[in-house]
Amino acid sequence: MGQQGLLRMELTGQETQGAADPEVGGQAAGSREGREAARPQQRWEEAGLEEAAELVPRDLYGQSREEGAGTQPAPPRGREVAAPGGGATAGPQVAGRREGWGEKDEVDGKGKQPESGSGKDPGKLEDEAREPGDQQPSTSRGKYRERSQERYGERKEKPGAQGTEQVQYLLTQPGRRNIPARVETPENDIFTEKRKEAPADRESALQVRRPTIRLSIRSRGACQSLWSVGCTSPSLFNQLAKMGDPDVLEMVQQEERASREADYIFETNEPSLGSRETSLLINEEPTFKKDKQSKDSIFFRDGIRQIDFVLSYVDDIKKDGEIKAERRKEFEHNLRKTGLELETEDKMNSEDGKTYFVKIHAPWDVLATYAEVLGIKMPIKESDIPRPEKIPFSYILGPLKLPRNVKHPHPEYFTAQFTRHRQELFLIDDKSSFFPSSSRNRIVYYILSRCPFGIEDGKKRFGIERLLTSHTYSSAYPLHDGQYWKPSEPPNPVNERYMLCQNWARFSYFYKEQPLDLVRNYYGEKIGIYFVFLGFYTEMLLFAAVVGLACFVYGVLSMHGSTSSTEICDPEIGGQIIMCPLCDVVCDYWRLNSTCLASKVSHLFDNESTVFFAIFMGIWVTLFLEFWKQRQARLEYEWDLVDFEEEQQQLQLRPEFEAMCKHRKMNPVTKEMEPHMPLYRRIPWYFVSGATVTLWMALVIACMVAVIVYRLSVFATFASFMESEASLKHVKSVLTPQITTSLTGSCLNFIVILILNFFYERISAWITKMEIPRTYQEYESSLTLKMFLFQFVNFYSSCFYVAFFKGKFVGYPGKYTYMFNVWRGEECDPGGCLIELTTQMTIIMTGKQIFGNIKEAIYPMVLNWWRRRKARTNSEKLYSRWEQDHDLETFGSLGLFYEYLETVIQFGFVTLFVASFPLAPLFALLNNTIEIRVDAWKLTTQYRRPVAAKAHSIGVWQDILYGMAVLSVATNAFIVAFTSDIIPRLVYYYAYSTNASEPLKGYVNNSLSTFLIADLPNHTAPSEKRDFTTCRYRDYRFDPDHDQKYSHTMQYWHVLAAKMTFIIVMEHIVFLVKFLLAWMIPDVPKDVLERIKREKLMTVKILHDFELNKLKENLRIDSNELAKEVMIQENKVRLAKSTI
Repeated sequence: MGQQGLLRMELTGQETQGAADPEVGGQAAGSREGREAARPQQRWEEAGLEEAAELVPRDLYGQSREEGAGTQPAPPRGREVAAPGGGATAGPQVAGRREGWGEKDEVDGKGKQPESGSGKDPGKLEDEAREPGDQQPSTSRGKYRERSQERYGERKEKPGAQGTEQVQYLLTQPGRRNIPARVETPENDIFTEKRKEAPADRESALQVRRPTIRLSIRSRGACQSLWSVGCTSPSLFNQLAKMGDPDVLEMVQQEERASREADYIFETNEPSLGSRETSLLINEEPTFKKDKQSKDSIFFRDGIRQIDFVLSYVDDIKKDGEIKAERRKEFEHNLRKTGLELETEDKMNSEDGKTYFVKIHAPWDVLATYAEVLGIKMPIKESDIPRPEKIPFSYILGPLKLPRNVKHPHPEYFTAQFTRHRQELFLIDDKSSFFPSSSRNRIVYYILSRCPFGIEDGKKRFGIERLLTSHTYSSAYPLHDGQYWKPSEPPNPVNERYMLCQNWARFSYFYKEQPLDLVRNYYGEKIGIYFVFLGFYTEMLLFAAVVGLACFVYGVLSMHGSTSSTEICDPEIGGQIIMCPLCDVVCDYWRLNSTCLASKVSHLFDNESTVFFAIFMGIWVTLFLEFWKQRQARLEYEWDLVDFEEEQQQLQLRPEFEAMCKHRKMNPVTKEMEPHMPLYRRIPWYFVSGATVTLWMALVIACMVAVIVYRLSVFATFASFMESEASLKHVKSVLTPQITTSLTGSCLNFIVILILNFFYERISAWITKMEIPRTYQEYESSLTLKMFLFQFVNFYSSCFYVAFFKGKFVGYPGKYTYMFNVWRGEECDPGGCLIELTTQMTIIMTGKQIFGNIKEAIYPMVLNWWRRRKARTNSEKLYSRWEQDHDLETFGSLGLFYEYLETVIQFGFVTLFVASFPLAPLFALLNNTIEIRVDAWKLTTQYRRPVAAKAHSIGVWQDILYGMAVLSVATNAFIVAFTSDIIPRLVYYYAYSTNASEPLKGYVNNSLSTFLIADLPNHTAPSEKRDFTTCRYRDYRFDPDHDQKYSHTMQYWHVLAAKMTFIIVMEHIVFLVKFLLAWMIPDVPKDVLERIKREKLMTVKILHDFELNKLKENLRIDSNELAKEVMIQENKVRLAKSTI
């Protein structure tokens, strides 16, 4: 059975006047007009012994929306009222308005009034029903009395329309009864005529008591099951809503009217309210003036309807200004058809005098409809599952904790997906605040992104994003709750922005935990989960930072005891070793002890603890990812995302894709027609995209080669300059040509990275749009792949070069390798290339973090200051809430994407090359501690409020992190083996050392080979002659007097075998531990699994009890209606007998 309800409307002070015919909807369409003409008299005869109904005057609600737009609150909606004269159901509005709130039928303007069922004077009826103890009217009743008198006076001057014309809106959907939405008959004018004849004392009687409508509603589910007869599946409406049909709300209302049977009983006395009765007093709402309205108000001018979204635009005087105006007109018209309510602020009221603001409010019907479309879960009962108990020794972490009301601002609930047919199931205390502001702006943006605004070039155009791109609108954004530096004042709701600023966006709170639930409630799950990930990553970095700092401290303590650096710095050892020139002709011979400082610094990072730290970081990254999966699972439960389906948002079709598609294809799952883009139309853009990414990656490699050429060219200049200048002798001990070249080359490389990144970001976003991805998930995945590949090559290419290529293929004196046959290959320092890798990584990593934080903090602040200056004011205290937010910077749809990208690139520095720089986790920890507060500060104070979006994970970034974790094991193993000097030292220690007391003594001399200066080619030898005959170079080759001179010695092959063995052993050990940890640590904690099962069980039980109680209520109502029908028939028989 369809939904049925009993709606009792009581006009206090009037007698009962008739009853609505319950069988109007079943009349045959062919004889409808004749039956409508005969129905009133028949109705009154049949219900002579029952309750009769009298229509409420149409304009009890005052002006229609078009007459007083923005000044009247929406009257109650969602229940149908039957016109007793015709027995038809009116719409959700009492007066039967059809198209939203701003449209009304032409016949209403005639001032018709319904007929009294008994023919008595209505004034007499009121006198007879009035009791002696009635009280005098209150102030609100006085206002209503005055307004009623004005309207009744106007009706005396304007006679009502005559005739027998009937206005009917018929619901003629297949499989449904044709139910008139509204019927007006000539009898409706009788009440007006009789009111004119009422004497003056009757007029005064009206002033004592005004009509009070009381609604007693007993509802039944419109669609109790999917198999209900005559009930349309909600999927039809949901599909239309997803396609952006502006008439979907009206269709929903018609569906509800078609499935509901209402009885209207009008009583003259005023009974006590039952448990399901509500008193609705019809008051005239005051009109608010802007100059008297609070500047922080987030409501319409009526002070009641909350602003959910704001659009702004400026008049365009160019030739396409009329086109834009027509687009806006059509767009706003379609928004009103969807049920949204709009209020426009003229440009004369704006601070700059040229910007229009369109404020948008979503009434309850719109929220309820689209909440079901989007599958939003809402509370049905407060949870009885206690929060997790405190961990042991939690009192130690007390200073890090936030107050409980900030950490958990709302209690936990059992939830279910919202449906408009089960509203009684949900905990709706106040409809205006039932949906949080994040859900409200998400729903409104969903409508805006799919609302059409016309047909251009034969294609249907729709979506606010397209209007923003064409500058038809200049901006579209939801409002912040209020000022961030002070709490809100009544009647505004609680200012969550202020709470976030006080407990989250303050730099003095860097050591405290984040109010993650508050972030989620205000910004939505997608932004909330980013801050959860960033906070968890920062917490895990604490352990890596402690271990890395311990390794660094060990290097500092053991630096003076290092045999290698001691021998290099010893004038008797390192001072007597003559090294071969590092470049051709210009460079001279040099002594080994000139690199004393570099060798000591190198020992800080290249010591025995390096191997331990490399293995530790391989295990740490596994623990991080496994514990993050657990944290994510716990978050899904706490934020009610367990059953979240990606198609709810991420798999929704992009409006741009729908606009470009001319073909449609049946979805094999839903069996519904969906837009389809043939592959042959995408292939060209895929080729363009791939070619562009490849070209830019090649450009990055070319820039890296250019930096290498710079290093080779400048090295010779630095070397000759420092040798010729006697004043630089003291500087040479600190800044050797190698260190100077490395520092300047790294800085230049960092600048090139920033420049390339700036241009590529814009190109990649444009190419991704041209690919026309089908869904938001496809769009983000495609853009993520392009951006990450480029960023990976851009930021890490120089580090890979220094770690794995520099100094590995340089040859030896007399037979060097040359780049492009011009520049000789770079050589590593005698102590290895690890110190250069450390320098390169430190400059790029720290430089990127410092530049990023300055950009994120300073850039929006300067832009906002400039906008306020252009608006002729520097203070937010002078203009309205929507203007304040309008002058803020836009976060953008890709704002979160770049935050994730920045974090993942940092994760690469921490894991891929951490063996060369144990302090990298510590630097990342310090940066992230600041980054969290900078991001919170800019989101809360400097950016417009982003549109809320849902997400249950960090998406494709998690797969990227897994890939980098696996790669980091290999890179760190190769760094330890080939870049550091630890393996050659171990080989010498165990195989070639001849000193039992000091096994590493003589290692420096053993690691250097000898070259005869006479064997140097003339084009490479220094111009000046020297008195020594040999020089040394870093390699394992035979001496000049050996039969196989300059060939690799057996020690070279032993060292190489040891390096390969170390790589294989380390990788296998780390991977084995990784797999064991991944197997031992469950993805979902046991207590979370139990909580999920408990919540599912309780939700099913609550839904079952609700449906059972509703079924019992329906059966009881059916029995009451049957008894009522029997009584009517018996009364007819008695009346007939008495007449005979």
